[in-house]
Amino acid sequence: MHKTIGILGGLSPESTVAYYETIISEYRNRMKDQHYPEIIITSVDFDAYTEWFVAGKWEEAGRDMAVKFEHMRAAGADFGLISANTPHRALDTVTANTKLPVLSIIAVTADAVKRAKVKTVGLLGTRFTMEEEFYRKGLEDEGITALVPEGDDLDRVHDIIYTELVKHIITDESRTEYLRIIDRLIDRGAEGIILGCTEIPLLIKPGDLSIPVFDTTAIHADAALEKAIK
Repeated sequence: MHKTIGILGGLSPESTVAYYETIISEYRNRMKDQHYPEIIITSVDFDAYTEWFVAGKWEEAGRDMAVKFEHMRAAGADFGLISANTPHRALDTVTANTKLPVLSIIAVTADAVKRAKVKTVGLLGTRFTMEEEFYRKGLEDEGITALVPEGDDLDRVHDIIYTELVKHIITDESRTEYLRIIDRLIDRGAEGIILGCTEIPLLIKPGDLSIPVFDTTAIHADAALEKAIK
């Protein structure tokens, strides 16, 4: 029997859908049957969490996520994951308040970067992911240096996520903006790019760049599948 995956979703709904689709499609590619692992999805209030993040109320967000994971554990989940990068700022609070093991997106992304033998990456994500220390430190602990956009470029990356991507608005103008910002990170020494927001892969694809692209949605979902079928 496969393990049951508990997905905390809704941050945003677009990436939650991508997680489910990725897990199922990757299972088909690997196993050639239809004995899919069971998946429990709890979708949370996006605006409520955004308000907590903006106010710096990570403890409140973490405790609420832990409650959701406990519900999924009671429903039969064997392990859980948060289908977004930014909420991992509260991961310590989450894991301290739930008995359900939680698979970290930062840890599995760092593993993917190391396997690619990349030492310096450009990190794109929400303002919280780029400016706060938690993500960069998680990478640095694994010997990876993370560069983030500066000034107006950082603001632009964040704004496109919250005004467009979480609403599934995809434009060529925003893709061009992201590619311009990525080029600046490459000029500063980035050898690979982490798409550190699970909505960014809606806009940027690996084929858009000549250096390695680390799609955190695909990496995290694949790691969850691997854990479920082991």
